[in-house]
Amino acid sequence: KLDYNLVPSVIFSHPAIGTVGITEQQANEQYPGDVKTYTSTFNPMTQALSETKQSTTMKLVTVGKEEKVVGCHLFGQDSDEILQGFAVAIKMGATKRDFDDTVAIHPTNAEELVTMT
Repeated sequence: KLDYNLVPSVIFSHPAIGTVGITEQQANEQYPGDVKTYTSTFNPMTQALSETKQSTTMKLVTVGKEEKVVGCHLFGQDSDEILQGFAVAIKMGATKRDFDDTVAIHPTNAEELVTMT
């Protein structure tokens, strides 16, 4: 049976936008003083030789001392494809440490989510 408590959403625009879980604002309302976010903005390797650079922005929202990941928000190339796997990880209760302990696939945009500091 499908669980509709954590539904990933994607806007198939150019660039794509993807989100799963709660926002930073929602986390601060639900877990006051217990929220930490990680953000990254970068130019993907595929844009290295392009005359028009299109940056990608990613944000992880975590709560508690164990930094359970409760939100993942992406804007940029491949966000639509990247989000599915991270939605599963968040649904399973992944922590920032779980992300940090994952070997990144290089060079990909998704690697940014497991190398954020």
